[in-house]
Amino acid sequence: MDVKNINVLTLAYIGDAIYEVYVREFLIKQGIYKINTLHQEAIKYVSAKNQAEFIKKFLDTSFLNDEERKIIFRARNHKEAHKPKNTDIVTYKYATGLEALIGYLYLENKQKRIEEIMKEVLKQC
Repeated sequence: MDVKNINVLTLAYIGDAIYEVYVREFLIKQGIYKINTLHQEAIKYVSAKNQAEFIKKFLDTSFLNDEERKIIFRARNHKEAHKPKNTDIVTYKYATGLEALIGYLYLENKQKRIEEIMKEVLKQC
């Protein structure tokens, strides 16, 4: 499978699931066990607004390599037919960039890099 040629929305689709698992595992390891509390805490990490902020911080530093930046920019520049419900289109596209990056790394079996990125994301909140 040539991951570089997979549609960025498909990468974001799988990346969203992987990202969510990391967030949920992190919260449970923090000792949060009540479902309502888990949900409220997870929103801090999985909202498009916060995901966009995380990725913008990464883009402002040298944390990401060129290959990773290309995935994010492909996702950000992708023509989107549907309008997001709870955020503006620019925020949504940056959030999609983060999810696409996670999906790309997952399909490329770059688990260590996902862990590095998620460690940075999780410590930002």
